[in-house]
Amino acid sequence: MAVSVVMPALELTQETGKLISWRKNEGERVTKGEPLLEIETDKAVVEVEAPADGVLAGVKAHEGDVVPVGKTIAWIVSPGEQPPAEEASSGTGSRGAATAARPAQARSDASEQRVEKGAKISPKARRLAGEHGVDISRVRGSGAEGEILASDILALAKLKSAAQPSEVESLGSVGRLMAERTTQSWTTVPHFFVLREVVAAALVEAREKLGPVIEQARGVRPTHTDLLVALVARVLVKHPRINASWTAEGIRSNPEVNIGVAMAVKGGVVAAVVHRANTAELGEIAVQRRDLSERAKAGRLRPPDIAGATFTISNLGMHRVDAFTAIITPPQVAILAVGSISNRVVPVDGEPGIRPMIALTLSSDHRVIDGVRAAAFLDDVAEAICEPRKWLQ
Repeated sequence: MAVSVVMPALELTQETGKLISWRKNEGERVTKGEPLLEIETDKAVVEVEAPADGVLAGVKAHEGDVVPVGKTIAWIVSPGEQPPAEEASSGTGSRGAATAARPAQARSDASEQRVEKGAKISPKARRLAGEHGVDISRVRGSGAEGEILASDILALAKLKSAAQPSEVESLGSVGRLMAERTTQSWTTVPHFFVLREVVAAALVEAREKLGPVIEQARGVRPTHTDLLVALVARVLVKHPRINASWTAEGIRSNPEVNIGVAMAVKGGVVAAVVHRANTAELGEIAVQRRDLSERAKAGRLRPPDIAGATFTISNLGMHRVDAFTAIITPPQVAILAVGSISNRVVPVDGEPGIRPMIALTLSSDHRVIDGVRAAAFLDDVAEAICEPRKWLQ
């Protein structure tokens, strides 16, 4: 039985996806679950897995096509089977037509003749004209008998340079989405911020003690981000309003705690998701986060990797940022910004002392969260950082 391959939807507002590449050629055998194609959505470049075993057939979309969500772009059929007959597609996508750039002509024959027969030009001026791309047929010489001088070429080259438009960096899909979403969030979501500095000695100690054990068992040493994902997820269970979503109908409770981890990729930032982080062990979270990070950098994220986050953590501590505020990603209602762990002078039993400190800034949507709720949540996060083993049991 033929199984259709469709352009997937990763979010409610997504209307199209751009086909980046097929991982299999038409007529090749495919296995259910193996990477079949890459698409670019409003969120990232992701891999789409084959929905069934069989042979790839009836491919209707090609690299560069922009395809509506839900549109069939190919079939997976049994060997020898033909894909279902369909009406001619009115557009599996809008493939950008390649525009061949025509080489500019250095000068017309008439211009060349005019220069050779009439105006004189010094050897230096001729060389400069070639270097600066100046058409000497358009130059009025200022020298004796109209001779074109080097100064004439340089003056025209300067005018030409001033008239050139400044370079504009084009944004890829991820960059465009980041610009659109942060603008939409900042202008429509009523943000407010709560800041808390916490002694991070126990967090550092937990990583030092648990790291080697987990590395031996799982092959990866947990980072401070992994610990924060585990701790924050468990705290969120106590604060379901912080884990909720804002919708047109009102506040929606989320049954799962899925933590988005902000990751830098080419052209922007994506939030890869650790699903059900509140029940995952620290080692499992570390493995997931490393896998997500590697595939994000390689542009190989899959649809489930970037869907379903209910809360986001953005950690810039590894970049030596003391503290910052982050913009909420709707429909989530909060995001936690994490700064670096650094030694600071703080009061210890009434005396100045040096302790490793970490700054946490919670950005909240005031339509869903009030100041008291935000403070209570951040207080529990601070407690979890000070007593990580208690919360990880």
